[in-house]
Amino acid sequence: MRFTVTSRGDDVSNTLQQKIKRYLLDFGLKLDEQEPDIVITVGGDGTLLHAFHRYTSRLEDTAFVGIHTGHLGFYADWVPDEVEKLVIHVAKTPYQIVEYPLLEVVVRHTDESESKRLLALNECTVKSQEGSLVSNVEIKGDVFEVFRGDGLCISTPSGSTAYNKALGGAILHPSLASIQISEMASINNRVYRTIGSPLVLPQHHTCLIKPLNQVELQVTIDHFTLAYKRVKSIQCRVAEEKIRFARFRPFPFWKRVKESFIGDS
Repeated sequence: MRFTVTSRGDDVSNTLQQKIKRYLLDFGLKLDEQEPDIVITVGGDGTLLHAFHRYTSRLEDTAFVGIHTGHLGFYADWVPDEVEKLVIHVAKTPYQIVEYPLLEVVVRHTDESESKRLLALNECTVKSQEGSLVSNVEIKGDVFEVFRGDGLCISTPSGSTAYNKALGGAILHPSLASIQISEMASINNRVYRTIGSPLVLPQHHTCLIKPLNQVELQVTIDHFTLAYKRVKSIQCRVAEEKIRFARFRPFPFWKRVKESFIGDS
């Protein structure tokens, strides 16, 4: 089996990274940063997000597992004290694959010269760089509303606990192949009106955001921020690809939610 180990970059994470590499090499596994079968991330959810974007071309062949060296993560479910146990599992135990849905984002320009396809594990946000975002929101080819406000957040089920939750969106279980659209400070009065509630779209529905004013847009894909001019549309839907997690033990989603937001009562 080919593996690689990524680190958040702090001293604790770097030390664990080297320790895991050494143990797995002693077990006869091959270190391969280009085409790994399994990626072990040491740090937190952000570290796993970085690893995901590095290996988006290998999603069918690469599985991920995370060790968190800070607060409990939604993707990183092992702790430093369990490193030896995890290494033995990776080296000796066939693992279960758990797949989570991803968000596909296609940005098209007005001159039709190019389009850019991106994948998000957590969410995509769309904002105007100057003033309010004014755009048509189309669902399955029909105009649903004209949105006016700070912006829109389109999240995956696993990303629904992140920015989406802060915006008042619902928490969705990752087994639901869907995307969620949440508003950022929409303008609602006698003249302008939006739905004012998060929308959950199933796998076969597409959301198209069409700006009505020629402004520069700020588009984020997880932790990456991009600036676009002359945007014709931003298309969002459930991607055909999925992220694959290597599971060596149960990792209940609702238990994770409780531990992160409620704690022990």
